[in-house]
Amino acid sequence: MDQVDAVVVGAGVVGLAVARQLALAGREVLILEAAARFGTGASARNSEVIHAGIHYPPGSLKARLCVRGRERLYGFCAARAIAHRRCEKLIVATTDAELPGLARVAATARANGVELTR
Repeated sequence: MDQVDAVVVGAGVVGLAVARQLALAGREVLILEAAARFGTGASARNSEVIHAGIHYPPGSLKARLCVRGRERLYGFCAARAIAHRRCEKLIVATTDAELPGLARVAATARANGVELTR
């Protein structure tokens, strides 16, 4: 490889995703990683949550990216037989004063297409 089109610094989840997209677009990509293995930096220390978009204003960029990203990631995993687990998130009010806030979160989640159980 005498010449590359892009250099991606970091072989975590984001770095590898960016490198993949560039490679799929026909670019020569070089990935630089300081660690001996991929995904051992910040990616290994996150909560590994697939965000559903329950907290972001409906129609906002963050909400749209969460919803679309969730759909794409589940599809990607299913198409490649990558083990994953869909688990629910439990959000509770611990006082009566928190109930209106809980109702707002539920309304936002529904508006963003998140299935809720009660």
